[in-house]
Amino acid sequence: MGIKLYYTTVTASREVKSQQAEVIRILESKNIQFELIDISVGGDLRDEMRTKSGNPKAVPPQIFNNDDYCGNYEMFSEAVEEDTVEHFLKIA
Repeated sequence: MGIKLYYTTVTASREVKSQQAEVIRILESKNIQFELIDISVGGDLRDEMRTKSGNPKAVPPQIFNNDDYCGNYEMFSEAVEEDTVEHFLKIA
């Protein structure tokens, strides 16, 4: 599957929960298929997300097209505002 969304089911941050929910809602509303990868199931997944994003302090949600880094929530939100989500996800 192409689009991968690294997220977490275990967080005390309302901001992270809200951002994750918004990304999922928008992807679903645009009928874009994606795979959820829960980094809370193992530190190795968190490390993988951070390595692939090039940011050792990256927090979810982080979005990829296969192994190509698309961006974080702020970048995704900007693409939504500009109506360039497909371009942002590298599927257009």
